[in-house]
Amino acid sequence: MFLNRRVDSDEFEAVAVPHLNALYRTAAHLVRDRTEAQDLVQNVYLLAWKSFHRFEPGTNCRAWLFKILFNEIRHYRRKWYNKKIAPDGERSIEETLPYEPPIPEEIRDEDILTALDQIPAEFREVVLMADVHEFAYKEIAESLSIPIGTVMSRLSRGRKQLRAKLAVPTEASGPNDAREEVRGL
Repeated sequence: MFLNRRVDSDEFEAVAVPHLNALYRTAAHLVRDRTEAQDLVQNVYLLAWKSFHRFEPGTNCRAWLFKILFNEIRHYRRKWYNKKIAPDGERSIEETLPYEPPIPEEIRDEDILTALDQIPAEFREVVLMADVHEFAYKEIAESLSIPIGTVMSRLSRGRKQLRAKLAVPTEASGPNDAREEVRGL
Protein backbone atom coordinates (compact mmCIF):
# COMPACT_ATOMS: atom_id res chain seq x y z
CA MET A 1 0.00 0.00 0.00
CA PHE A 2 2.87 2.42 0.76
CA LEU A 3 4.30 1.70 -2.67
CA ASN A 4 1.00 2.66 -4.36
CA ARG A 5 0.92 5.88 -2.36
CA ARG A 6 4.40 6.77 -3.64
CA VAL A 7 3.31 6.33 -7.23
CA ASP A 8 0.28 8.54 -6.63
CA SER A 9 2.53 11.15 -5.01
CA ASP A 10 4.84 11.24 -8.03
CA GLU A 11 1.91 11.43 -10.41
CA PHE A 12 0.26 14.19 -8.35
CA GLU A 13 3.46 16.21 -8.31
CA ALA A 14 3.93 15.76 -12.05
CA VAL A 15 0.47 17.01 -13.04
CA ALA A 16 -0.52 19.41 -10.25
CA VAL A 17 2.59 21.19 -8.97
CA PRO A 18 3.43 22.96 -12.26
CA HIS A 19 0.27 25.07 -11.80
CA LEU A 20 1.22 26.33 -8.32
CA ASN A 21 2.44 29.78 -9.41
CA ALA A 22 -0.58 30.46 -11.63
CA LEU A 23 -2.95 29.47 -8.83
CA TYR A 24 -1.12 31.69 -6.34
CA ARG A 25 -1.07 34.71 -8.66
CA THR A 26 -4.78 34.34 -9.34
CA ALA A 27 -5.64 33.92 -5.67
CA ALA A 28 -3.50 36.93 -4.72
CA HIS A 29 -5.27 39.10 -7.28
CA LEU A 30 -8.71 37.94 -6.24
CA VAL A 31 -8.40 38.15 -2.47
CA ARG A 32 -5.84 41.00 -2.44
CA ASP A 33 -3.96 39.48 0.46
CA ARG A 34 -0.82 37.43 -0.13
CA THR A 35 -1.04 35.54 3.13
CA GLU A 36 -4.66 34.57 2.50
CA ALA A 37 -3.73 33.63 -1.07
CA GLN A 38 -1.01 31.29 0.21
CA ASP A 39 -3.50 29.70 2.59
CA LEU A 40 -6.08 29.30 -0.16
CA VAL A 41 -3.60 27.68 -2.54
CA GLN A 42 -2.42 25.39 0.23
CA ASN A 43 -6.04 24.36 0.81
CA VAL A 44 -6.49 23.80 -2.93
CA TYR A 45 -3.55 21.41 -3.02
CA LEU A 46 -4.71 19.65 0.13
CA LEU A 47 -8.18 19.14 -1.34
CA ALA A 48 -6.71 18.10 -4.68
CA TRP A 49 -4.43 15.58 -2.97
CA LYS A 50 -7.32 14.14 -0.98
CA SER A 51 -9.47 13.70 -4.07
CA PHE A 52 -6.71 12.88 -6.53
CA HIS A 53 -8.02 9.34 -6.79
CA ARG A 54 -11.07 10.84 -8.58
CA PHE A 55 -8.96 12.81 -11.04
CA GLU A 56 -8.98 11.24 -14.48
CA PRO A 57 -5.50 11.11 -16.05
CA GLY A 58 -5.38 12.84 -19.39
CA THR A 59 -7.97 15.48 -18.46
CA ASN A 60 -7.21 19.14 -17.81
CA CYS A 61 -5.59 19.22 -14.36
CA ARG A 62 -5.15 23.00 -14.56
CA ALA A 63 -8.89 23.55 -15.00
CA TRP A 64 -9.62 21.09 -12.19
CA LEU A 65 -7.28 22.93 -9.80
CA PHE A 66 -8.74 26.32 -10.78
CA LYS A 67 -12.24 25.03 -10.11
CA ILE A 68 -11.13 23.97 -6.63
CA LEU A 69 -9.48 27.38 -6.17
CA PHE A 70 -12.62 29.30 -7.09
CA ASN A 71 -14.70 27.16 -4.75
CA GLU A 72 -12.21 27.91 -1.97
CA ILE A 73 -12.35 31.63 -2.77
CA ARG A 74 -16.16 31.53 -2.58
CA HIS A 75 -15.93 29.94 0.86
CA TYR A 76 -13.34 32.52 1.91
CA ARG A 77 -15.52 35.41 0.73
CA ARG A 78 -18.61 34.01 2.39
CA LYS A 79 -16.76 33.89 5.73
CA TRP A 80 -15.27 37.35 5.14
CA TYR A 81 -18.59 38.95 4.18
CA ASN A 82 -20.28 37.46 7.22
CA LYS A 83 -17.68 39.22 9.36
CA LYS A 84 -17.95 42.53 7.50
CA ILE A 85 -21.24 43.70 6.19
CA ALA A 86 -20.51 46.64 3.95
CA PRO A 87 -23.16 48.64 2.11
CA ASP A 88 -23.09 48.63 -1.67
CA GLY A 89 -21.27 51.72 -2.81
CA GLU A 90 -22.60 53.98 -5.51
CA ARG A 91 -21.03 53.85 -8.92
CA SER A 92 -18.52 56.57 -9.58
CA ILE A 93 -19.23 59.34 -12.04
CA GLU A 94 -16.54 57.99 -14.41
CA GLU A 95 -18.50 54.76 -14.80
CA THR A 96 -21.72 56.59 -15.74
CA LEU A 97 -20.26 58.94 -18.38
CA PRO A 98 -20.08 57.82 -22.01
CA TYR A 99 -16.74 59.62 -22.52
CA GLU A 100 -13.78 57.26 -22.59
CA PRO A 101 -10.32 58.82 -22.38
CA PRO A 102 -7.59 57.29 -24.55
CA ILE A 103 -5.49 54.38 -23.31
CA PRO A 104 -1.72 54.94 -23.34
CA GLU A 105 0.33 53.05 -25.91
CA GLU A 106 2.76 51.73 -23.29
CA ILE A 107 1.33 50.30 -20.10
CA ARG A 108 3.49 48.98 -17.28
CA ASP A 109 2.65 45.66 -15.61
CA GLU A 110 2.24 47.47 -12.30
CA ASP A 111 -0.43 49.73 -13.83
CA ILE A 112 -2.35 46.74 -15.13
CA LEU A 113 -2.16 44.94 -11.79
CA THR A 114 -3.29 48.06 -9.93
CA ALA A 115 -6.19 48.57 -12.34
CA LEU A 116 -7.13 44.90 -12.10
CA ASP A 117 -7.26 45.16 -8.32
CA GLN A 118 -9.73 48.04 -8.62
CA ILE A 119 -12.42 46.20 -10.59
CA PRO A 120 -15.04 44.08 -8.76
CA ALA A 121 -14.07 40.52 -7.93
CA GLU A 122 -16.66 38.78 -10.13
CA PHE A 123 -15.31 40.62 -13.19
CA ARG A 124 -11.66 40.22 -12.12
CA GLU A 125 -12.06 36.43 -11.88
CA VAL A 126 -13.34 36.12 -15.43
CA VAL A 127 -10.81 38.60 -16.90
CA LEU A 128 -7.93 36.76 -15.22
CA MET A 129 -9.10 33.36 -16.41
CA ALA A 130 -9.81 34.49 -19.98
CA ASP A 131 -7.04 36.99 -20.66
CA VAL A 132 -4.22 35.86 -18.39
CA HIS A 133 -4.70 32.09 -18.15
CA GLU A 134 -6.37 31.79 -21.58
CA PHE A 135 -9.23 29.54 -20.51
CA ALA A 136 -12.07 29.02 -22.99
CA TYR A 137 -15.50 30.43 -22.10
CA LYS A 138 -16.79 26.91 -21.48
CA GLU A 139 -13.92 26.12 -19.08
CA ILE A 140 -14.51 29.39 -17.21
CA ALA A 141 -18.24 28.67 -16.98
CA GLU A 142 -17.57 25.21 -15.58
CA SER A 143 -14.90 26.41 -13.15
CA LEU A 144 -17.07 29.22 -11.76
CA SER A 145 -20.36 27.30 -12.05
CA ILE A 146 -22.02 30.07 -14.06
CA PRO A 147 -23.65 30.12 -17.53
CA ILE A 148 -21.50 30.90 -20.57
CA GLY A 149 -23.59 34.02 -21.22
CA THR A 150 -22.67 35.31 -17.77
CA VAL A 151 -19.01 34.62 -18.53
CA MET A 152 -19.23 36.68 -21.73
CA SER A 153 -21.09 39.48 -19.97
CA ARG A 154 -18.67 39.65 -17.05
CA LEU A 155 -15.70 39.50 -19.39
CA SER A 156 -17.05 42.36 -21.48
CA ARG A 157 -17.90 44.49 -18.47
CA GLY A 158 -14.62 43.64 -16.73
CA ARG A 159 -12.58 44.58 -19.78
CA LYS A 160 -14.52 47.82 -20.11
CA GLN A 161 -13.83 48.71 -16.48
CA LEU A 162 -10.19 47.74 -16.88
CA ARG A 163 -9.88 50.01 -19.94
CA ALA A 164 -11.44 52.86 -17.98
CA LYS A 165 -8.94 52.36 -15.15
CA LEU A 166 -6.00 52.27 -17.58
CA ALA A 167 -7.10 55.32 -19.57
CA VAL A 168 -4.77 58.31 -19.69
CA PRO A 169 -5.94 60.98 -17.26
CA THR A 170 -6.38 64.21 -19.20
CA GLU A 171 -6.49 67.74 -17.89
CA ALA A 172 -10.13 67.92 -18.89
CA SER A 173 -12.35 66.53 -16.19
CA GLY A 174 -15.00 65.19 -18.53
CA PRO A 175 -16.63 65.31 -21.93
CA ASN A 176 -17.98 68.85 -21.55
CA ASP A 177 -14.53 70.21 -20.69
CA ALA A 178 -13.05 68.32 -23.63
CA ARG A 179 -15.63 69.92 -25.94
CA GLU A 180 -14.78 73.35 -24.57
CA GLU A 181 -11.10 72.74 -25.36
CA VAL A 182 -11.98 71.75 -28.94
CA ARG A 183 -14.12 74.92 -29.38
CA GLY A 184 -11.25 77.05 -28.10
CA LEU A 185 -8.93 75.84 -30.90
